[in-house]
Amino acid sequence: MSGFAGKRAVVSGGTHGMGLAVAKALVDGGARVLVTGRDEERIAAARAELGERGHVLRADVADLAAIRALGAEVGERFGEVDLLHVNAGYAKLEPFLAVTEETYDRTFAVNAKGAFFTAQVLAPLVRDGGAIVFTTSIANTGGSAGMSAYGGAKAAVAQFARVMAAELVGRGVRVNCVSPGFVDTPSMGVDASDDERREFSAVGDEVTPMKRHGSVGEVAAAVLHLAFDATFTTGQELVVDGGLSVIG
Repeated sequence: MSGFAGKRAVVSGGTHGMGLAVAKALVDGGARVLVTGRDEERIAAARAELGERGHVLRADVADLAAIRALGAEVGERFGEVDLLHVNAGYAKLEPFLAVTEETYDRTFAVNAKGAFFTAQVLAPLVRDGGAIVFTTSIANTGGSAGMSAYGGAKAAVAQFARVMAAELVGRGVRVNCVSPGFVDTPSMGVDASDDERREFSAVGDEVTPMKRHGSVGEVAAAVLHLAFDATFTTGQELVVDGGLSVIG
């Protein structure tokens, strides 16, 4: 497979789950990819899985100095990129009455501040005609119990994307979002106990009209569609949720 031969991409939060699936599809298609992550075991596993066309950098997207260092690394290694996928995220399942200042700050630091400044620093390195794809969530449009801070932070990201789409359209850079529902990943995308995660997973199968979770490959396909195929689409959210947000 060589559909992405010669392409260069950056995936923040790309050492596991949906981000790794995007990076793996790009590498398998001939692209060179730089991914970021924080967990050393996941970083080592991603290096092994992505091989010589994959570059893995330890970076905390909540740290502006780390984002600037990422920008310098991308500029030195790639010069410019065809795709920036802003995927790093953090979610903790908590009723809003139980949300602490620490949880709130961490949620917004990773999901909102991190996404905004990753795009700000790296947008000048996205080639004219390239693409930026953010990962949002169906939690940013509905009233998902236990996800008040996360849903609010992801709603901010969706708005960032719309404004960035307006500001970058003159360069032909398209800015869109992929908005997943329940997706099978090792963590189910949440900071929770094993019991809470199992309950969360069971709820997903029950409430999703297609009666299953999505796969990371299905989300990756949506990201890559927005990045390379949807050439007349910008400022949009592509929902990948098995019908959850629209089918009663």
